[in-house]
Amino acid sequence: MEPLTPDGLRRSLDDARAQHGEQTASLSEFTFLDQYPGDVPWAIGPFERIPELDFALEDQWPDPVDIGWTSASLINPTLIARDDELHLFYRASPRKESLSSRIGHAVFRQATGWVDDARNPVVHPTLDDELLGVEDPKVYEADGRWFLFYNGVFPATAEDRLRHPSPGYPVDAVGCDVSLAVSDDLVHWEKIGPIVDHAVTRLWAKGAVIPRDAQGRAVRIDGSYLMFLSEGCDGVPHVGRSDDLVHWTFAPQPYLDLAPLDGRLHEVATAMVRGDDLVLDFFYSAGDEWSAGQARYRRDDPFHQIDIARGGTLAWGGMVEWGGRAVFAQGWDARPGRRELQFFGLPHAARQEQG
Repeated sequence: MEPLTPDGLRRSLDDARAQHGEQTASLSEFTFLDQYPGDVPWAIGPFERIPELDFALEDQWPDPVDIGWTSASLINPTLIARDDELHLFYRASPRKESLSSRIGHAVFRQATGWVDDARNPVVHPTLDDELLGVEDPKVYEADGRWFLFYNGVFPATAEDRLRHPSPGYPVDAVGCDVSLAVSDDLVHWEKIGPIVDHAVTRLWAKGAVIPRDAQGRAVRIDGSYLMFLSEGCDGVPHVGRSDDLVHWTFAPQPYLDLAPLDGRLHEVATAMVRGDDLVLDFFYSAGDEWSAGQARYRRDDPFHQIDIARGGTLAWGGMVEWGGRAVFAQGWDARPGRRELQFFGLPHAARQEQG
């Protein structure tokens, strides 16, 4: 693995600014919301816009390593509700969906609206496996602490690939770790580092999807916390188990069958506990079309799919109860040249039915 240096970070930034992915740049939340069926009572959604909650970043952050880093796009946020505050963690990128990302934090209060954290970026590259950026925060609360899982992205060398071959999920020049930072106040974060060994990930793992409730709290299932990994691991689905959200063991575990949708899984976005149900919201493709879907499980039987349906949120960091309804944010539909996140919530008529 290449060591993290200022020159390496500068090269990563230059490469990121040269990136352009036409497919990912064209993603829209409205495309996925339009796919909801009308006759699946257990599905969460569809959602409507809540423009009064939208977040926009007006200023550039200080650059901790002084390489000229700036952001041009905000994506893949997660939400946590605490008392009368709504906490937003989000990925800021030099270009839309590019590498060399950083993670920011903002707080919403009724009296002030959104206030961006003066400490931003709250997570930025400091470890070797973060040379190509940190991205896609997922935050969970447990026992009065908060756990921020994110992806650390790094150059995968030929030696790395020889040591950890992955014929079932080919890895080229870029590797991806699932990493963790912890906090007692949602403000100050201590990095723990990667939580999945490369012998498991084969240099690539994404997901860090842990079942959570409407307040953003991690939910134990059969006594343990579970983590669904949906990318990498040599193409084999894995599930992690933990007693404390810090120390994890992972093993192969099938849990999602897309055959009824004639689809191919890209990534599970979130896992939502609703009463006795567990609902996985996921990103997949059917032919040339990108789609979202949801799958239903019993909470006490999380690997045996009961039902599956087209239509989902792709709320990557999960959704929370706020203002009496489930809400989430997404950044795909920002106006050109603007760094914005748009908010969506269950329609008023659906609050009691799906609460």
